[in-house]
Amino acid sequence: MGVFGLKKRGKLCIIEEQYLRIMSKTLFENKRQISKSDVAPLVSVVLPVYNGQEYLKLAIDGVLSQSFNDFELIIINDGSTDMSGEIVRVYLDPRIRYFEQLNQGLAATLNRGIELARGRYIARQDQDDLYLAGRLQKQVDFLNSHSAVALVGTAAEIWVGGQRSDRSLRHPVDSDVLKFKALFDNQFVHSSVMFRRSVVHELGGYSTNKSRQPPEDYELWSRMIRNHKMLNLPDVLTGYREVPGSMSRQGVSPFLSTLVKLSAENVAWASGVSSESTDATGLAALYHGAYKYFPVNATLRGMLSLLERAARKSMGNTPVSAEALAALLARYRLKLQLRYFDYRLGGLPSLALRFPLVLAARKFLHWTP
Repeated sequence: MGVFGLKKRGKLCIIEEQYLRIMSKTLFENKRQISKSDVAPLVSVVLPVYNGQEYLKLAIDGVLSQSFNDFELIIINDGSTDMSGEIVRVYLDPRIRYFEQLNQGLAATLNRGIELARGRYIARQDQDDLYLAGRLQKQVDFLNSHSAVALVGTAAEIWVGGQRSDRSLRHPVDSDVLKFKALFDNQFVHSSVMFRRSVVHELGGYSTNKSRQPPEDYELWSRMIRNHKMLNLPDVLTGYREVPGSMSRQGVSPFLSTLVKLSAENVAWASGVSSESTDATGLAALYHGAYKYFPVNATLRGMLSLLERAARKSMGNTPVSAEALAALLARYRLKLQLRYFDYRLGGLPSLALRFPLVLAARKFLHWTP
């Protein structure tokens, strides 16, 4: 492969890499001479990078090829030790603003990008994901015509390495259902979102508290959705790449414990109880199958009560019909009851026991669909 492939080994690859480093520095210095407009763009695309050389060019090209062009692309190199910096410096496009820093982590890097941003809207991009045709235009049009919406995401096609799969990520587009489901789990593809810069400034940006991340995005969305409307477009406008070494997956991850903590906080807020509620923590732990975080004094009756109260706080004064609310609650109640039985039996039941457990839940807990 050529310079950007970086797949070769030996003397030829070394020569290519040295050539790329020299040329990229020269081109980057020349680019500084290009005059830039003082008029702020409407959109700032924030792209953090950490050792992302393999797919970085594709990530950048997808943004630059958008039909909507009133944007700046802020690329922040978070202490990469590979060829990421050289790849970025080759670009002469004046819409690119490139910065380098010592490694600070994803949340801090995103916050710096937001502080540097001049656009009214912030669009996210990851170093290994793809912008599909028309994405920026559709999101800008939507936010321009829906002033009450703070954030809009999209559906995404899933890529595994360099191959597109037949799978996709599709989160709720109905705001009422989304608000309820977001109590328990992330309802947005992070690299698909566009949000209002003013709202994120108001919230203080992404949390850099290590006890609250990862997931950095879900932590921010959990705070945002309490006072702002957030939606997904049904269109597939993003390519989400499953890559084990992506920036958000570096190092040992306390993901599950943090997810349970954030979910418990959300349930407590929505149901009007203390954030220290054992039933809220138990509900979150059971939902995620994280039995080791289940408080021994949490009760099934208490958790079911919180579930209904949280649902009504999220959806009770919305256009969602009583039938739709009842159906959604029934599915969540059943999942909670099955997980509770599983927990009490030591996590041993197999799929073969699922039907008997459903019958037991109905008989002894008086559950009705």
